[in-house]
Amino acid sequence: MTDRTMEEMQQEVDEYISQFKEGYFGPLSMMARLTEEMGELAREINHFYGEKPKKSTEEAKTMEQEIGDVLFVMICLANSLDIDLQESFEMVMKKFTTRDKDRWTKKSEGESADD
Repeated sequence: MTDRTMEEMQQEVDEYISQFKEGYFGPLSMMARLTEEMGELAREINHFYGEKPKKSTEEAKTMEQEIGDVLFVMICLANSLDIDLQESFEMVMKKFTTRDKDRWTKKSEGESADD
């Protein structure tokens, strides 16, 4: 697989969805789908990190697959609302690097996450 920019991912999803007469779902349906996919991701995380093991009859899924599903629906939602996700990301990173820049304890130079 090749590296893609966010713009290329949004374009690829748009090309996929545009081949169907139904097109994008409406925002409320898309939000329901996103909630459903987040629930599936939560279930996988609970199986892997939590106290609830998978049933032997349950299909094996990966967190990567579930995160991919969340990303796909998020891209669909953004596309349907004509939102540029690169621009959205840049806006939120500016917020975190300005407003929240001193909110968390910074590591010392050379300190790893395990320290």
